[in-house]
Amino acid sequence: MTEIKGRVAGKVALVTGGASGLGLAIAALLVREGATTIITDILDDQGRLEAGKIGAKFKQQDVASEEGWKDVLSEIYQKYGQLDILVNNAGISGSVLGLDPETTPLDEWQKIQKVNGESVFLGCKYAIDYMRKGGGGSIVNLSSIAALVATPFITAYGASKAAVRQLSMSIAMHCATSGSRVRCNTVHPGQIRTPMLENLFAETARQMGVPQNVVEQKFLERIPMGEFGEPNDIAYMVLFLASDEAKHVTGGQFVVDGGMQLNG
Repeated sequence: MTEIKGRVAGKVALVTGGASGLGLAIAALLVREGATTIITDILDDQGRLEAGKIGAKFKQQDVASEEGWKDVLSEIYQKYGQLDILVNNAGISGSVLGLDPETTPLDEWQKIQKVNGESVFLGCKYAIDYMRKGGGGSIVNLSSIAALVATPFITAYGASKAAVRQLSMSIAMHCATSGSRVRCNTVHPGQIRTPMLENLFAETARQMGVPQNVVEQKFLERIPMGEFGEPNDIAYMVLFLASDEAKHVTGGQFVVDGGMQLNG
């Protein structure tokens, strides 16, 4: 794919959960397109290593910590004098299978809501004012196709991602009507080849007692386009929403799933 260099030149971006998977791909693309990019992750050594490889900065962060959010955003603003892009990507899947509405333990539910939902709330809550001071910005929250279809086998995860979608609409409306010039949108990945998906395949195969390739084929059959997504498929969508090309886009949900949502 031909790249248009400089689509976010001069901007400062923060990407959470940036040590691997989608977060790393998003951060790498933002760097290539000109943004000063900071990635955060709970994984300190891996985060520093990967940040060095792509030309980003790294800060360790537990996104579930309110004080952690205050510290990270304050440090970025003090150092760079601006925050233009926030990508709330960090999240966890929880247990792979078998946690339907009756069998999901309360502590599992609470942990997933805290990391996947509450952390997004905190990031947006404290980033908006920094963006407002700079004349606006773009918040991109990573939701999931799981927010848009029934997910009784991963109840807590689906609910957490649906919460991200609703929260993002409220943030978009608040920012649009308060004159902050901050935009907020959600991206909904389908089945994207990441370590998280590979773990899902492996654990599903183990629990079902079948080869992993059988599980992969079953997942693949649900994607009308007939292929799994790649991390850059998500990264390019985030890049568009983060750039000034999307200056009139807010409150939207952008599904990148090869048509999987069409199957319900």
